[in-house]
Amino acid sequence: MTTSTPRAWWKTGVGLVLTGLMLFPVYWMINVSFTRDRDMRASPPHLIPTNGTLDGYRAVLDQQLPYLGTSFLVGLGTVVLTVALAAPAGYALAKLRPPGGPALSFVLLIAQMIPGIIMAMGFYAIYLTLGILNTLPGLILADTTLAVPFGVLIFTAFMSGIPDELLQAAVADGAGRLRTFWSVVLPVSRNSIVTVSLFAFLWSWSDFIFASTLAGGGDHQPITLGIYHYIGNNNQQWNAIMATAVVASIPAAALLILAQRYVSMGVTAGAVKD
Repeated sequence: MTTSTPRAWWKTGVGLVLTGLMLFPVYWMINVSFTRDRDMRASPPHLIPTNGTLDGYRAVLDQQLPYLGTSFLVGLGTVVLTVALAAPAGYALAKLRPPGGPALSFVLLIAQMIPGIIMAMGFYAIYLTLGILNTLPGLILADTTLAVPFGVLIFTAFMSGIPDELLQAAVADGAGRLRTFWSVVLPVSRNSIVTVSLFAFLWSWSDFIFASTLAGGGDHQPITLGIYHYIGNNNQQWNAIMATAVVASIPAAALLILAQRYVSMGVTAGAVKD
């Protein structure tokens, strides 16, 4: 029989304290979403909304649903375009091994280091010329550029672990490269597809730089701009801001919970070779 040592309990206690500190902003966001405006500056602040209100959530239902709908469309479009571009590219780098493949992988790593504001300025000039500024397709395309480099690297790592014998068997049965990719590689790459899709959706869902730069003057704006509209020079509607943030966090949290198992396997795929 093994017994817990004091050191183990000490580590557990430190872990609980750190977890509480990291989750406290989430709790405070929920707390403020139920707090009346007149109680926002109470001293000491109310750790529990004693006179709670649902005004913030009413504002969400009255004003924020179009923004949420736009974010869903942008997120889904980003996921589809990211997987459509990144999966074939990852397959090519992992199995077809084209000339310059390692150099391309290095370029993809460098691309993820470019600040978003620099990319936004470049997209603004291009979109202004093409006439797609303040449009959903333009915003989807911009958000996809953030997700594709990451997606290609994840797909490459995962597909490198697919046995070559499996692909050779498909070729022996008469399947071409496209059929092998569609009927063999994609079905066994479920974990990586879920991982890339999740991160692509979360990046587009939480994007503010591209949204404010490329869609700030359009009729279809995502939820990040919907929250931003509550902040003015002389007034900040913190109750509505936090209520909107809570509602906007629910889809992301639900997706993370549902896809946690696939993400853990998809991210670590290819890290260890047999």
